[in-house]
Amino acid sequence: MKHTLLSMTYLLCFTLSAVGSHAASPAKRIVSLGGGVTETLFALGVGDQIVATDVSSLYPEQSTKLPKVGYIRATSAEGIASMKPDLVIASDALGPPTVKEQLKSSGIQLQLVPEAKSIDAAAKRIRALGAIVGKQKEAESLAKAVETIAAQPNPKGKAPRVLFLFGHGGTSLMAAGGKTGAATMIKAAGGENAVSGYDGYRPLTAESVLAAKPDIILVTHRSLGAVKGEAGLWKTPGVALTPAGKNKRLVIMDDLKLLGFGPRTGTALEELRQAFFAPQKK
Repeated sequence: MKHTLLSMTYLLCFTLSAVGSHAASPAKRIVSLGGGVTETLFALGVGDQIVATDVSSLYPEQSTKLPKVGYIRATSAEGIASMKPDLVIASDALGPPTVKEQLKSSGIQLQLVPEAKSIDAAAKRIRALGAIVGKQKEAESLAKAVETIAAQPNPKGKAPRVLFLFGHGGTSLMAAGGKTGAATMIKAAGGENAVSGYDGYRPLTAESVLAAKPDIILVTHRSLGAVKGEAGLWKTPGVALTPAGKNKRLVIMDDLKLLGFGPRTGTALEELRQAFFAPQKK
C-alpha cells in the first residue's frame, strides 16, 4: 500500500527545517518526541504547550498523561498530524524514514535535535532546545548545571566494576558493553564498566556475568520490574555468585534520569558517585 496516509484530509504537510531555526511565531501546540527531548522542554517551562508525546516520554509525570503518538523510532505522520501541532520537536532518531519524507512540505515546522549519548552532547542538546523554543537563558542555566557537576572530580578510591543490566517486559536481561549510554555514565561517575570486548548490548548469561566480576549491579526501575524486583534479580543465573551478589550491592535509578541525558544528568552523576564510593560494611 503506497503512502495512503498522505490522502488523509487531516494530514498536514510539514517543512523540515534545520536545527536552530525558529518558528515564525511562538508555538502554541507542540508535539514532543523522545524522552530526553520531552523532559528538557518541561524543564525549560514550555510543558503547557505540549499537546502530545511518544511512549518514551516518561518524565515528568505530566508528560505521561498526554496523548501518545507511538514510539520515537516507530511513529506515524498521521498520528502526529491528528494532534494539530504548529511545531514538532524530535530527536533525530525519529522514524521510520517515511515519516520524515511525509513531513517535508508545509506550514508546521519539524525541528530535529541530535540524540544525546554523552555529557557534552546532553548540554548541547539542552541549549539547542532552548534556542528552538525561545528559552535560551533557562537552557543555559540547565546546561551549565550539568557541566559543572560533570567537571567535579570523582571521589578517591579504587574504581568499582559496575555491570549495567537492561530489560523490559518479558525480555531477558541484557548487559551493556562499550559505546552505550550506561557505559558513559558509569565512567563519568568514576566506575569501570564490568563488560569489555564488545559494544552495545548482549544477552546476559551465567558465564558472562561471572566473567564480568562486578562489584556493583546497576539497573533501572523498569528493568528491575522486568525480573520481578530485587529478589528476581538475585535469582538470575550467576548474579548471586558475583562480588556484587555476595555483598548485595545494587544501584537502582530512574530510566530517564540515568539514560535520558537531559537536565537530570548532573543529579544522576552525583547519585552514582555516592553509590559507587559509599563506605562498605565489613
